[in-house]
Amino acid sequence: MKNVSALENIHKHGLFGNHDSKDELINIREIKDILIYQIVKYKKSSISIDKIKIDNLNLPQTLLVSSNPNTRILWMGPDNWLVVSKNKEIEKSILENLSHDDFALTDLSHSRTILELEGSLVDEVLKKGCPLNLDGLDEGKCSNSAFHAITITIDFISSNPRKVRIFALRSFGESLYHSITDACLEFGYKAE
Repeated sequence: MKNVSALENIHKHGLFGNHDSKDELINIREIKDILIYQIVKYKKSSISIDKIKIDNLNLPQTLLVSSNPNTRILWMGPDNWLVVSKNKEIEKSILENLSHDDFALTDLSHSRTILELEGSLVDEVLKKGCPLNLDGLDEGKCSNSAFHAITITIDFISSNPRKVRIFALRSFGESLYHSITDACLEFGYKAE
C-alpha cells in the first residue's frame, strides 16, 4: 500500500505572494517519509529517565529537544515525548531501551502533517495565527500551541537561519497549509 501525504494534491512547488525582487523569501517544505513515535511513561513507573538513551539521545526536559542529524526527541509534557526520525531502525532502538512495564509506545507516523518553514520572517508568519509568545523560543526548544484554532506542535530547529517544523493532525493538514501559506503571501514564499 502506498503512503499518501495529506498535502499530496495541495502542496505545489514554486514562488508565491509578494516575491518580486526579494532575497528573504520564506521557504515552505512538507516533511514526508519520517517516523514519529509517542513515548509516555506510566504514572506507576518509578524508573528514572536520566539514563535512557534512544539513538544516542537523552529524553529531554521541559520544552527542550534532543537531536542528532537523524533523530529529534521533543518534550511534549510531563513524562511524554515525541520521537521524530529518518532512522528506519528507530523503533528497534526505542524498544531496546524502554520497558513495556514502564512506557507506552504509539506509532504516529501516518497521523501527522509536518510543515517546515525557514527564513528571517518565520516568527512574523507564526504571529499571524499563533498566540504563543515566541521570545526565548529558539534552537533546541519546542512548544504546543494553536494556529488559527488548529492544535500544533512547533519544533524550533535552528535560530540562524530561523527554521521551525510545525506538526498538526493529518485531518487538519490542508487547513493548516492554507492558513500558513496565506500568512506568508505578504512576505512571499517559495514552496519546495
